[in-house]
Amino acid sequence: MLLTAILAFIGSVALAQNDQGIKFEKGTFSEILAKAKAQKKLVFMDVYASWCGPCKRMAAEVFTQKKVGDYFNATFVNAKFDAEVGEGRSIAARYGVNAYPTFLLLDSNGKLVGKMVGGSPADEFIRQIKELKAKAQK
Repeated sequence: MLLTAILAFIGSVALAQNDQGIKFEKGTFSEILAKAKAQKKLVFMDVYASWCGPCKRMAAEVFTQKKVGDYFNATFVNAKFDAEVGEGRSIAARYGVNAYPTFLLLDSNGKLVGKMVGGSPADEFIRQIKELKAKAQK
């Protein structure tokens, strides 16, 4: 009984931690763009590869942080696509992705307004994306 309660508590803590980071939308590229248009937001897109170490590190250590989630969820419609699978292949080709991770800022029509290659710690990542967004809006 006690073991069951402890396991339930650990599970709920793990779920709570997962809920605090970036919420990536599920759906097709066109569905993501439609959502961005409806919400009047830019799209933040993580284009990654399953074998990419820095991609995995960003997903595990940066995207899961509350301060990162707070900024990205309020500012963007967030999406991620594996550049080597399905629709991710055409997205990578369309935006000239040839290194991982690559982060794209797109308007709701799919126009590239910013591109950044490589990961960084949370505070630096937020700062870099804010700069990219500011340049896009000039």
